[in-house]
Amino acid sequence: MTQEIQNCIIIGSGPAGYTAAIYAARASMKPMLFTGKEPGGQLMITNDVENYPGYPDGIMGPQMMEDFRKQAERFGTDIKMEMIDSVSFDGDVHTVTSETGDVYKAHSVIISTGASAKWLGLESETRLMNQGVSACAVCDGFFFRGKDVIVVGGGDTAAEEATYLTKMCNHVHLLVRRDEMRASKIMQERVLSNDKLTVHWNTSTVEVLGESEVEGAKVKDNITGEERVIASSAFFVAIGHKPNTAIFKDYLKTDDHGYLITHPDSTHTDIEGVYACGDAQDSKYRQAVTAAGTGCMAALDAERYLTEKGII
Repeated sequence: MTQEIQNCIIIGSGPAGYTAAIYAARASMKPMLFTGKEPGGQLMITNDVENYPGYPDGIMGPQMMEDFRKQAERFGTDIKMEMIDSVSFDGDVHTVTSETGDVYKAHSVIISTGASAKWLGLESETRLMNQGVSACAVCDGFFFRGKDVIVVGGGDTAAEEATYLTKMCNHVHLLVRRDEMRASKIMQERVLSNDKLTVHWNTSTVEVLGESEVEGAKVKDNITGEERVIASSAFFVAIGHKPNTAIFKDYLKTDDHGYLITHPDSTHTDIEGVYACGDAQDSKYRQAVTAAGTGCMAALDAERYLTEKGII
Protein backbone atom coordinates (compact mmCIF):
# COMPACT_ATOMS: atom_id res chain seq x y z
CA MET A 1 0.00 0.00 0.00
CA THR A 2 1.37 3.39 -1.00
CA GLN A 3 1.68 5.78 1.95
CA GLU A 4 -0.39 8.95 1.68
CA ILE A 5 1.72 12.03 1.06
CA GLN A 6 0.57 15.03 3.08
CA ASN A 7 0.35 18.44 1.47
CA CYS A 8 1.94 20.13 4.48
CA ILE A 9 3.45 19.00 7.75
CA ILE A 10 4.05 21.58 10.46
CA ILE A 11 6.67 20.69 13.08
CA GLY A 12 6.08 22.52 16.35
CA SER A 13 3.22 24.47 17.86
CA GLY A 14 3.17 27.86 19.58
CA PRO A 15 2.05 31.07 17.85
CA ALA A 16 4.06 30.37 14.69
CA GLY A 17 2.99 26.77 14.21
CA TYR A 18 -0.67 27.27 15.04
CA THR A 19 -0.92 30.39 12.83
CA ALA A 20 0.69 28.49 9.97
CA ALA A 21 -1.87 25.74 10.53
CA ILE A 22 -4.80 28.18 10.50
CA TYR A 23 -3.70 29.70 7.19
CA ALA A 24 -2.77 26.36 5.64
CA ALA A 25 -6.05 24.75 6.66
CA ARG A 26 -8.13 27.63 5.33
CA ALA A 27 -6.25 27.26 2.03
CA SER A 28 -7.45 23.64 1.82
CA MET A 29 -3.95 22.28 2.37
CA LYS A 30 -5.17 19.84 5.06
CA PRO A 31 -2.07 20.38 7.24
CA MET A 32 -0.80 17.93 9.83
CA LEU A 33 0.77 19.56 12.89
CA PHE A 34 3.06 17.90 15.43
CA THR A 35 2.97 19.78 18.72
CA GLY A 36 6.34 18.65 20.06
CA LYS A 37 7.17 18.00 23.70
CA GLU A 38 5.99 21.47 24.77
CA PRO A 39 2.63 22.09 23.04
CA GLY A 40 2.14 25.84 22.84
CA GLY A 41 5.82 26.64 23.27
CA GLN A 42 7.17 29.28 25.66
CA LEU A 43 3.75 30.86 26.19
CA MET A 44 2.76 27.79 28.20
CA ILE A 45 5.00 29.11 31.01
CA THR A 46 3.78 32.69 30.66
CA ASN A 47 1.06 34.00 32.93
CA ASP A 48 -0.32 37.35 31.80
CA VAL A 49 0.08 38.28 28.15
CA GLU A 50 -0.86 41.94 27.74
CA ASN A 51 0.94 42.89 24.53
CA TYR A 52 -0.82 40.64 22.02
CA PRO A 53 -3.40 42.57 19.95
CA GLY A 54 -7.03 41.63 20.48
CA TYR A 55 -6.87 40.94 24.22
CA PRO A 56 -7.57 44.32 25.88
CA ASP A 57 -7.74 42.77 29.35
CA GLY A 58 -4.75 40.48 28.77
CA ILE A 59 -4.85 36.70 28.66
CA MET A 60 -3.03 33.79 30.25
CA GLY A 61 -0.42 32.28 27.93
CA PRO A 62 -1.84 28.72 28.12
CA GLN A 63 -5.36 29.99 27.39
CA MET A 64 -4.10 31.91 24.36
CA MET A 65 -2.45 28.79 23.00
CA GLU A 66 -5.63 26.80 23.63
CA ASP A 67 -7.52 29.39 21.57
CA PHE A 68 -4.95 29.13 18.78
CA ARG A 69 -5.21 25.32 18.82
CA LYS A 70 -9.00 25.34 18.66
CA GLN A 71 -8.93 27.76 15.74
CA ALA A 72 -6.48 25.56 13.84
CA GLU A 73 -8.62 22.48 14.50
CA ARG A 74 -11.78 24.30 13.47
CA PHE A 75 -10.48 24.56 9.92
CA GLY A 76 -9.39 20.93 9.76
CA THR A 77 -5.79 20.78 10.99
CA ASP A 78 -4.81 17.24 12.02
CA ILE A 79 -3.02 17.87 15.33
CA LYS A 80 -0.80 15.10 16.69
CA MET A 81 0.53 15.36 20.24
CA GLU A 82 3.89 13.93 19.27
CA MET A 83 7.48 15.02 18.83
CA ILE A 84 9.41 14.67 15.60
CA ASP A 85 12.74 12.94 16.21
CA SER A 86 14.30 13.06 12.76
CA VAL A 87 13.78 14.35 9.24
CA SER A 88 14.95 13.59 5.72
CA PHE A 89 14.78 16.38 3.17
CA ASP A 90 16.21 14.45 0.23
CA GLY A 91 14.18 14.61 -2.95
CA ASP A 92 10.88 16.30 -3.77
CA VAL A 93 8.96 14.50 -1.03
CA HIS A 94 10.12 15.13 2.53
CA THR A 95 10.04 12.62 5.38
CA VAL A 96 9.62 13.11 9.11
CA THR A 97 9.78 10.44 11.78
CA SER A 98 7.99 10.78 15.12
CA GLU A 99 9.14 9.68 18.55
CA THR A 100 6.93 6.59 18.21
CA GLY A 101 8.77 5.56 15.04
CA ASP A 102 5.91 6.45 12.71
CA VAL A 103 7.04 7.83 9.35
CA TYR A 104 5.17 10.61 7.53
CA LYS A 105 5.77 12.10 4.10
CA ALA A 106 4.87 15.56 2.84
CA HIS A 107 5.25 17.80 -0.19
CA SER A 108 6.00 20.75 2.09
CA VAL A 109 7.28 21.14 5.66
CA ILE A 110 6.95 24.17 7.92
CA ILE A 111 9.39 24.30 10.82
CA SER A 112 8.15 26.16 13.91
CA THR A 113 10.08 24.41 16.67
CA GLY A 114 10.87 27.64 18.53
CA ALA A 115 13.67 28.34 20.96
CA SER A 116 14.12 27.69 24.66
CA ALA A 117 15.41 30.28 27.11
CA LYS A 118 18.61 29.38 28.93
CA TRP A 119 18.28 29.38 32.73
CA LEU A 120 20.69 29.39 35.65
CA GLY A 121 19.37 26.09 36.97
CA LEU A 122 18.42 27.29 40.46
CA GLU A 123 15.54 25.68 42.36
CA SER A 124 14.33 29.11 43.46
CA GLU A 125 14.40 30.30 39.86
CA THR A 126 12.04 27.50 38.84
CA ARG A 127 9.79 27.92 41.90
CA LEU A 128 9.28 31.64 41.26
CA MET A 129 8.80 31.33 37.51
CA ASN A 130 6.07 33.81 36.45
CA GLN A 131 6.08 35.18 40.00
CA GLY A 132 8.74 37.72 39.14
CA VAL A 133 11.23 35.43 37.39
CA SER A 134 11.21 35.95 33.63
CA ALA A 135 13.35 35.55 30.53
CA CYS A 136 11.66 38.35 28.57
CA ALA A 137 11.87 41.99 29.62
CA VAL A 138 9.75 43.16 26.70
CA CYS A 139 7.01 40.70 27.71
CA ASP A 140 7.02 41.28 31.46
CA GLY A 141 8.84 44.53 32.23
CA PHE A 142 5.60 46.53 32.23
CA PHE A 143 4.40 44.64 35.33
CA PHE A 144 7.31 46.06 37.34
CA ARG A 145 7.19 49.71 36.36
CA GLY A 146 8.45 51.92 39.17
CA LYS A 147 10.15 48.96 40.90
CA ASP A 148 13.74 47.83 41.31
CA VAL A 149 14.65 44.81 39.17
CA ILE A 150 17.61 42.51 38.51
CA VAL A 151 18.94 41.36 35.14
CA VAL A 152 21.46 38.52 34.84
CA GLY A 153 23.86 38.33 31.90
CA GLY A 154 26.79 39.99 30.19
CA GLY A 155 26.00 39.81 26.48
CA ASP A 156 24.03 41.97 24.09
CA THR A 157 20.73 40.41 25.19
CA ALA A 158 21.33 41.34 28.82
CA ALA A 159 22.51 44.83 27.91
CA GLU A 160 19.48 45.42 25.69
CA GLU A 161 17.00 44.10 28.26
CA ALA A 162 18.59 46.04 31.13
CA THR A 163 18.53 49.26 29.09
CA TYR A 164 14.93 48.63 28.05
CA LEU A 165 13.86 48.11 31.67
CA THR A 166 15.33 51.46 32.76
CA LYS A 167 12.59 53.15 30.73
CA MET A 168 9.90 51.92 33.12
CA CYS A 169 11.56 50.59 36.27
CA ASN A 170 12.96 52.61 39.17
CA HIS A 171 16.41 51.01 39.03
CA VAL A 172 18.04 48.07 37.28
CA HIS A 173 20.81 45.90 38.77
CA LEU A 174 22.81 44.04 36.12
CA LEU A 175 24.70 41.00 37.41
CA VAL A 176 27.79 40.14 35.35
CA ARG A 177 29.74 37.05 36.39
CA ARG A 178 33.08 38.29 35.05
CA ASP A 179 34.97 41.59 35.23
CA GLU A 180 33.93 42.44 31.69
CA MET A 181 30.90 42.14 29.43
CA ARG A 182 30.60 40.19 26.19
CA ALA A 183 28.19 42.79 24.80
CA SER A 184 29.16 44.95 21.85
CA LYS A 185 31.01 48.17 22.65
CA ILE A 186 28.05 50.42 21.89
CA MET A 187 25.75 48.37 24.13
CA GLN A 188 28.28 48.49 26.95
CA GLU A 189 28.49 52.26 26.60
CA ARG A 190 24.72 52.55 26.89
CA VAL A 191 24.72 50.42 30.02
CA LEU A 192 27.60 52.20 31.74
CA SER A 193 26.27 55.68 30.97
CA ASN A 194 22.76 55.01 32.30
CA ASP A 195 22.19 56.51 35.75
CA LYS A 196 19.31 54.11 36.40
CA LEU A 197 21.51 51.06 35.90
CA THR A 198 24.12 49.59 38.26
CA VAL A 199 26.51 46.89 37.05
CA HIS A 200 27.66 44.36 39.65
CA TRP A 201 30.88 42.86 38.29
CA ASN A 202 32.17 39.36 39.19
CA THR A 203 28.77 38.53 40.63
CA SER A 204 26.84 35.25 40.56
CA THR A 205 23.36 34.43 41.82
CA VAL A 206 23.15 32.08 44.80
CA GLU A 207 19.38 32.16 45.24
CA VAL A 208 16.31 34.09 44.12
CA LEU A 209 14.55 35.24 47.27
CA GLY A 210 10.83 35.24 48.05
CA GLU A 211 8.05 32.80 48.91
CA SER A 212 5.16 33.62 46.56
CA GLU A 213 6.87 36.40 44.57
CA VAL A 214 10.38 37.72 43.97
CA GLU A 215 11.71 39.89 46.78
CA GLY A 216 15.36 39.99 45.76
CA ALA A 217 18.39 37.80 45.21
CA LYS A 218 21.27 36.50 47.28
CA VAL A 219 24.42 37.04 45.23
CA LYS A 220 28.10 36.14 45.64
CA ASP A 221 31.25 38.06 44.77
CA ASN A 222 33.20 35.62 42.58
CA ILE A 223 36.53 37.07 43.76
CA THR A 224 36.07 37.33 47.52
CA GLY A 225 33.26 34.80 48.00
CA GLU A 226 31.31 37.37 50.01
CA GLU A 227 27.52 37.02 49.85
CA ARG A 228 24.95 39.79 50.06
CA VAL A 229 21.32 40.50 49.21
CA ILE A 230 19.98 42.82 46.53
CA ALA A 231 16.34 43.80 46.98
CA SER A 232 14.29 43.45 43.82
CA SER A 233 10.73 42.89 42.62
CA ALA A 234 11.75 40.95 39.51
CA PHE A 235 14.58 38.73 38.31
CA PHE A 236 15.21 38.68 34.56
CA VAL A 237 17.49 35.97 33.17
CA ALA A 238 19.11 37.18 29.95
CA ILE A 239 21.81 34.63 29.20
CA GLY A 240 20.47 33.72 25.78
CA HIS A 241 18.16 31.32 24.00
CA LYS A 242 18.79 27.99 22.30
CA PRO A 243 16.82 27.36 19.10
CA ASN A 244 15.29 23.89 18.90
CA THR A 245 16.83 23.08 15.53
CA ALA A 246 19.29 20.23 16.15
CA ILE A 247 17.37 17.67 14.07
CA PHE A 248 17.65 19.87 10.97
CA LYS A 249 21.41 20.54 11.04
CA ASP A 250 22.24 17.92 8.40
CA TYR A 251 19.97 19.60 5.87
CA LEU A 252 19.50 23.28 6.65
CA LYS A 253 21.86 26.20 7.17
CA THR A 254 22.00 27.84 10.57
CA ASP A 255 23.81 30.84 12.00
CA ASP A 256 26.50 30.52 14.65
CA HIS A 257 23.86 30.16 17.37
CA GLY A 258 21.77 27.51 15.63
CA TYR A 259 18.96 29.70 14.25
CA LEU A 260 17.70 28.54 10.86
CA ILE A 261 18.62 30.83 7.98
CA THR A 262 15.85 31.85 5.59
CA HIS A 263 15.96 33.84 2.38
CA PRO A 264 15.44 37.61 2.77
CA ASP A 265 11.80 38.70 3.14
CA SER A 266 10.54 35.13 3.13
CA THR A 267 10.44 31.91 5.14
CA HIS A 268 12.14 29.85 2.39
CA THR A 269 15.10 27.71 3.43
CA ASP A 270 17.64 26.48 0.87
CA ILE A 271 15.60 23.32 0.38
CA GLU A 272 12.59 23.58 -1.89
CA GLY A 273 9.34 23.04 -0.01
CA VAL A 274 10.84 23.55 3.45
CA TYR A 275 10.04 26.72 5.40
CA ALA A 276 11.06 28.07 8.80
CA CYS A 277 9.18 30.51 11.01
CA GLY A 278 8.95 31.77 14.57
CA ASP A 279 11.75 31.67 17.11
CA ALA A 280 13.50 28.81 15.29
CA GLN A 281 14.68 31.43 12.78
CA ASP A 282 14.18 34.71 14.66
CA SER A 283 16.96 35.63 17.06
CA LYS A 284 16.06 39.32 17.08
CA TYR A 285 12.42 39.91 18.06
CA ARG A 286 11.24 36.67 19.74
CA GLN A 287 7.68 37.88 20.35
CA ALA A 288 4.42 35.98 20.04
CA VAL A 289 3.03 38.47 17.54
CA THR A 290 6.09 38.34 15.27
CA ALA A 291 6.15 34.53 15.49
CA ALA A 292 2.50 34.45 14.41
CA GLY A 293 3.32 36.79 11.54
CA THR A 294 6.06 34.54 10.20
CA GLY A 295 3.78 31.53 10.67
CA CYS A 296 1.34 33.23 8.31
CA MET A 297 4.19 33.91 5.87
CA ALA A 298 5.31 30.27 5.94
CA ALA A 299 1.82 29.00 5.16
CA LEU A 300 1.46 31.45 2.27
CA ASP A 301 4.91 30.48 0.92
CA ALA A 302 4.01 26.78 1.16
CA GLU A 303 0.63 27.35 -0.52
CA ARG A 304 2.24 29.15 -3.46
CA TYR A 305 4.80 26.37 -3.81
CA LEU A 306 2.15 23.63 -3.82
CA THR A 307 0.02 25.60 -6.30
CA GLU A 308 2.96 26.13 -8.67
CA LYS A 309 3.66 22.39 -8.52
CA GLY A 310 0.03 21.61 -9.29
CA ILE A 311 -0.32 19.66 -6.04
CA ILE A 312 -3.30 21.68 -4.76
